Amino acid sequence: KLQFLYFIGWEGGIYFKIERRNKMADSGVTLASTNNELIAHIDGMKEKRAELDRFIHKEEEEKARIVNDLRILNERLARVDEGLARKYAARQEYDKTIAETENAFSKIIDSSRTLLHVLKRESTTLSNKHADDNWS
Repeated sequence: KLQFLYFIGWEGGIYFKIERRNKMADSGVTLASTNNELIAHIDGMKEKRAELDRFIHKEEEEKARIVNDLRILNERLARVDEGLARKYAARQEYDKTIAETENAFSKIIDSSRTLLHVLKRESTTLSNKHADDNWS
């Protein structure tokens, strides 16, 4: 309920200034200033959030690519593991066949040695037995 903002007067040869402010007007100015500051801070936070959202989106895309790459690699790994399992089994069959063949071959060699030894002994025995025989 002010009629003026300030008044300059004369009293006893001295000028004086009386300022009267409208407290409602001051409150309105302060409120508007605070409001503008709040809006500026909120806008700044929204910009930072939007920037963070872009980074999140990029990282989510990268994650999706990595997950897809992992899926592909896991599928390849499974196929390689299956192939290795088949090859290990085949190698084991070869090892078994080779071991059995070598064992049998060793027995044949032992039997051949035994046969050769028996043949030599019999030949010597026959030669000694018939040494006196003259068949010519």
